[in-house]
Amino acid sequence: MNIIESLNWRYATKSMNGLKIPQEKVDNIIEAARLAPSSSGLQPIELIVISNQELKEKIKPLAYNQTMVADCSHLLIFTAWDNYTAERINKMFDLANEVRGFISEGGENYRKMLLSSYSAKSAEENFTHAAKQAYIALGIAIMAAAAEEVDATPMEGFDAKALDALLSLNEKGLRSVVLLPLGYRDAEKDWLVNLKKVRRATADFITEMG
Repeated sequence: MNIIESLNWRYATKSMNGLKIPQEKVDNIIEAARLAPSSSGLQPIELIVISNQELKEKIKPLAYNQTMVADCSHLLIFTAWDNYTAERINKMFDLANEVRGFISEGGENYRKMLLSSYSAKSAEENFTHAAKQAYIALGIAIMAAAAEEVDATPMEGFDAKALDALLSLNEKGLRSVVLLPLGYRDAEKDWLVNLKKVRRATADFITEMG
């Protein structure tokens, strides 16, 4: 399928059948998320990938008992830095210098500007900004899943504080942002599977300013 066909095929699957996704497909979806763009290239997110059934069952009640959490093949948890710190910012700039093999004056000036800018903001402001980057990666992961003909359901309906505690995310300086169960639709149980996709008409969605 091409991109548009894939997006028309996918929907927010409400019931999954528990079948396992081939690891190659999972790897491709994860790699797509890793390659997502982020503000200033800081990549202030980390992806938690859960396939352990016992752990998925523990997370299910934290997500208001939505069945996809336990019945999916893999549960992706998009987390974000709880704050932009000098250590984290410097680590990413140092990595860029290492990978590219040179240090530029412009890059180093930009580093100093970011260090100054983020340090002047509260941790909560910085987390909110980092969380927005998680949604960019989420969108790309959803697209990659559709291309692999894997069902994916983005979920904000969960107790983030409880999930953070369960997975000890606070100890890692992370906070959960959004969930993405990956799996295969259970067509016999999913009330949404045969309903037509509903989107606003193109003319209502786009305002062209040529």
